[in-house]
Amino acid sequence: MADTCEAYVYAAARTPFGRYAGALAQIRPDDLAAAAVLGALEKAPALDPARIGDVVWGCANQAGEDNRNVGRMAVLLAGLPVSVSATTVNRLCGSSLDAAMMASRTIETADAQVVLVGGVESMSRAPWVLPKPARGYPAGNAELVSTTLGWRLVNEQMPAQWTVSLGECNELLAQERRIGRDRQDAFAARSHALADAAWKAGFYDELVVAVPGLDLVRDETIRPATTSEGLSSLAPSFRSDGTITAGNASPLSDGASALILGSESAADLLGLDPVARIAGRGTSAIEPQNFGIAPVEAADRALSRAGITWADVSAVELNEAFAVQSLACVDDWGIDPEIVNTKGGAIALGHPLGASGGRILGTLTHRLAESGDRWGVAAICIGVGQALAVVVENVTAR
Repeated sequence: MADTCEAYVYAAARTPFGRYAGALAQIRPDDLAAAAVLGALEKAPALDPARIGDVVWGCANQAGEDNRNVGRMAVLLAGLPVSVSATTVNRLCGSSLDAAMMASRTIETADAQVVLVGGVESMSRAPWVLPKPARGYPAGNAELVSTTLGWRLVNEQMPAQWTVSLGECNELLAQERRIGRDRQDAFAARSHALADAAWKAGFYDELVVAVPGLDLVRDETIRPATTSEGLSSLAPSFRSDGTITAGNASPLSDGASALILGSESAADLLGLDPVARIAGRGTSAIEPQNFGIAPVEAADRALSRAGITWADVSAVELNEAFAVQSLACVDDWGIDPEIVNTKGGAIALGHPLGASGGRILGTLTHRLAESGDRWGVAAICIGVGQALAVVVENVTAR
């Protein structure tokens, strides 16, 4: 039996994230994925692509052009050797973080030295689907169903409280935790301000790669002029007296992300030094309607497995599905909010479902490399009541 080893993040890349029906809407998801694959591999020019042990790719919808194992399609479209295998995983919003977790286990068991991971989503191109009738030629009408986001074609046996909209789930959370509109809007405005500042400071220059044929060079949904006062004028989206608006929730988005993971010995293959070690992983599940706070337990488990506590953590990347669920997680962890999403979050940058986990992990490792801090946490909530978290250690800060 092979000896176990440790898994490291060596490089990360992503496309700019586009707004729904925006600049990336003309690009197929498999082409977006291929762009991220090539962007990551460009950071390791010494790597012979044939030495990639596997590709693990995340995608949430998989109902249209992203069907039939979009990870494998990305490998082929990127021009990698046909001998490079690939699989596609679906844990909804956590898909690409799940891909990284799976790859890290593959490396730790010495089944591969190098694994390419990532994820993609084109919410603009998610198709409408038509349920197939049980018998041919039904006499009645049929309804097209959008696959862009949320529940569809729901099993009647599911309890009604589980299948309410994602927005209603978070209205319930806001009510339960007494997290008001003002606090949510302030969090959202902070996301835009920090994202804009990070782009202007050049933080994303090394992380974001161009999509061939497009001149989009920056995430499309960042609004630098956003203020809490401006957000306060927006109408609630889910309840007439609610607190959640289009301004304090993440937008529908398109984009792809990728990372190169490897063992310590992979440094020779890649011609790179590792950036961060995968130190702990956590998965959690909760009642579906409470999905927003599921990262609390996932991150606590990951920290325990890494052998550290929140007191050791200097950087947190928490996917901002909604401002209210992000605030609830930060409150429950009892951490300094100022270490969370210092380069902006999904409310400003966008949330292409299958790509977001890869984005937060890549951003986290880049943040630690920039700051010199040692420990960081990437965490993401997942619809239908799940969450994932990963603890990383900056290898230069040991």
